[in-house]
Amino acid sequence: MASLKEIKTRIGSTKKTKQITKAMEMVSAAKLNRAQGKAEAFQPYTNKIREVVASIAEGTEGVSHPMLENRAEVKKTGYIVITSDRGLCGAYNSGLLRQTAKLINERHSSPDEYGIVALGRIGRDFFKKRNMPIFQEIIGLPDRPDYNDIKNIAQTTVQMFVDGVFDEVYIHFNHFVSAISQEVTEQKVLPLTGLAEDVKADGDTKVGKLDYLYEPDADSILEQLLPHYAESLIFGALLDAKASEFGARMSAMRSATDNADNLIGDLTLVYNRARQAAITQEINEIVGGAAAQS
Repeated sequence: MASLKEIKTRIGSTKKTKQITKAMEMVSAAKLNRAQGKAEAFQPYTNKIREVVASIAEGTEGVSHPMLENRAEVKKTGYIVITSDRGLCGAYNSGLLRQTAKLINERHSSPDEYGIVALGRIGRDFFKKRNMPIFQEIIGLPDRPDYNDIKNIAQTTVQMFVDGVFDEVYIHFNHFVSAISQEVTEQKVLPLTGLAEDVKADGDTKVGKLDYLYEPDADSILEQLLPHYAESLIFGALLDAKASEFGARMSAMRSATDNADNLIGDLTLVYNRARQAAITQEINEIVGGAAAQS
C-alpha cells in the first residue's frame, strides 16, 4: 500500500493536471465559437456559386463542361482527408481514419487505383505508416485558416482532376453537428454532378429559371467558376472540420477534468482512511506501551 506521502503527492499532481485540462477546455470552447462562426459565414458564398453554376448548367442550352460529367471509366480516385495536427481530441481522428481506410480497402484492390491528399499531421502519419500513396500533404494549418493557407493544394488537386490524374475526388472530414457531436462525412467534390438537385434540396426551386446575364458567355463563366466552386467545397469542409476538432477537444478535456475530479475524490478517501489507520495504530502503540509499564 502506498504511503501517506505518496498518496498526497499523487493528489497534488492530479490537481495540477486538472488545472491544465480545465484551461484547455476553456481555450477550445473559445476557438470553437470562432471556428463555428467562420464556417457558417462562408456557407452563403459556396451556396451562391453553386446556384449560379447550376443555373448555367441546367438553364443554358448547349453548355457543358468536363468537370460536370461522370467519366466513363474511373481509373484512379482521389481522397482528400482532413485530420488535426495534434491529439487530445478524443476519437476525432481515429474514427475518421478508420472509416476512410475501410472504404478504400472495400473499393480498391491496388494502391494504383487511388491517391490521398492529407490535410493534417495525424492523417499524414497514419497513411505514411501504412505505405498508402500520398500525392499531396499539408501540416501546420492555423486554428483559423484562410483560403490562402490551402490555395495551392486545393488548386493542384482540382487541376489533377482536370488533367486526368484523378477521375473522381472525394473529401473525408468530421462534419460539425454540435459541440459534443461530430459525424464522419464523405463528400464528392469532383465531378460536380447533381448541382441542381443540391440547390433544390436547400430550398431553391428556381434553378434553370434565374435570369442571369453572362459576360462574355456562359461557357467562359463556367470555365472560371467551376474550379473556384470545387476549391470552395474543400475550404468549406476544412472550416467545418476545424469546428468539429475544437468541439471534440473541448469534450475530451471536459471528460479529462471530470476524471481528475473523480480520481482526486478517490485518492482523498484513501488518504483519509490511511491517515486514520495510522493514527489508530499510533494510539494503540501508546496505550500498549503505557500498559506494559504499569
